[in-house]
Amino acid sequence: MVAATDEISSWVKEYTTDLYAYTVSKVPDKLTAEDIVQNTFLSALESFHRFESKSAPKTWLFSILKNKIADYYRQKYKQVENFSVGDAADGLFDENGRLKAPCSSIQWSTDEELLDNPDFIQALHHCIEALPKKMSTVVELKYLDGTDSQRVCQKLDISQVNFWQIMHRAKLLLKTCLENKWFKNGSIS
Repeated sequence: MVAATDEISSWVKEYTTDLYAYTVSKVPDKLTAEDIVQNTFLSALESFHRFESKSAPKTWLFSILKNKIADYYRQKYKQVENFSVGDAADGLFDENGRLKAPCSSIQWSTDEELLDNPDFIQALHHCIEALPKKMSTVVELKYLDGTDSQRVCQKLDISQVNFWQIMHRAKLLLKTCLENKWFKNGSIS
């Protein structure tokens, strides 16, 4: 283990700058980049016994680093969303993030004329943009781009169940937002 520690120490001195420069261009902030580079070296130390010198140490470290960056985004993407969409989400979810039974006084029509109204379309886009990132991405892929649900799940690496849960919550938030931004007292305002 002493040999591994010495080797990794020399790699830290030699490759940290390159690993950090790459990472800082891939993640949102410098502290996250520093953590990922540090975790890369820790993983290299833990798995040093598997390094067979078939590739250059820098290549091996970059391979570990790219996996760490992917793990960071996977974890960030799968974290429980904070469903605060301004006033639109107020009262829609309880403190545990569970959906409350919505009640609405607005009578929605299935009239296609709304989709021809540029003001309504603007309000709809505003409400979509106000959704949490994961929700807005799912809605945009499904309804604006016309991507089928299976492809959306593949693109975002989510399960069908998760897709439908996200879609259900997004629709409820969109409905609430549109009621607040567009409809008043059961009529178009």
